[in-house]
Amino acid sequence: MASTVGGAGQLLAISDLHIGYEENRALVEKMRPETDDDWLVVAGDVAETVADIRWALHTLSGRFSKVIWAPGNHELWTHPRDPVTLRGVARYDYLVAMCRELGVVTPEDPYVVWEGVGGPVAVAPLFLLYDYSFLPAGCATKEQGLQYAQGTGIVCNDEYLLHPDPYPSREAWCRARIAETERRLDALPGDLPTVLVNHYPLDRHPMEILWHPEFAMWCGTELTADWHRRFRVETMVYGHLHIPRTTWHDGVRFEEVSVGYPREWRKRPEPPGRLRRILPREVGAP
Repeated sequence: MASTVGGAGQLLAISDLHIGYEENRALVEKMRPETDDDWLVVAGDVAETVADIRWALHTLSGRFSKVIWAPGNHELWTHPRDPVTLRGVARYDYLVAMCRELGVVTPEDPYVVWEGVGGPVAVAPLFLLYDYSFLPAGCATKEQGLQYAQGTGIVCNDEYLLHPDPYPSREAWCRARIAETERRLDALPGDLPTVLVNHYPLDRHPMEILWHPEFAMWCGTELTADWHRRFRVETMVYGHLHIPRTTWHDGVRFEEVSVGYPREWRKRPEPPGRLRRILPREVGAP
């Protein structure tokens, strides 16, 4: 576990940059830290192609004191537009190696400790995937859930583009990631709070407002339902839902920090691409 002094800086977060859209790329081009000590958490879905992912993380890592990345499903797609045709674990490992070349912290690296205001806190980027356990109402199995989703026309593109090789299924890959991540989090000092960063929320409650509840199948796993309590979570940072907001569950703060697609953020009153402050907490926050 590495420790880096945060000084007077801030721990900031963003996700779902989706820089394949020119408007979103322009937002990244404008992103700047407020101090030389600011860290930036990027909670997945930077882009679909390796070239775009590299550009964004290279740009941000050159500006922020530290950048911490957790992959989303879009980074793991083997997209027909991407000349890098690696699949599954091989693609993930390729992205981890690229991040290390850029000095970006990944889920495979020692957890870093924020020592700035609000610290010390271990900042742990996670890669957990999902296992189809967030089933639609009335469905008891993955097969029933997928059949229901197909009937509504809401099927995640992961079914066609996110390959689990060499695992036999995405849920098998998820279970392996859960086991390894539990081992690492259990090894943290018992008195050290954490900021857990995952593309998907660790608990199902953020999905309660989805317009299409069946999409929850591609949004996480019941296996992490107690992690916000078990691992002394100060804040759980996630994206994926494209519904930026703060919720509280069992007294723990959950922050959805996504930018989303231009058609989504254009409708919102607040300016797009605002970096969300995780630490120190906003004035007046509980």
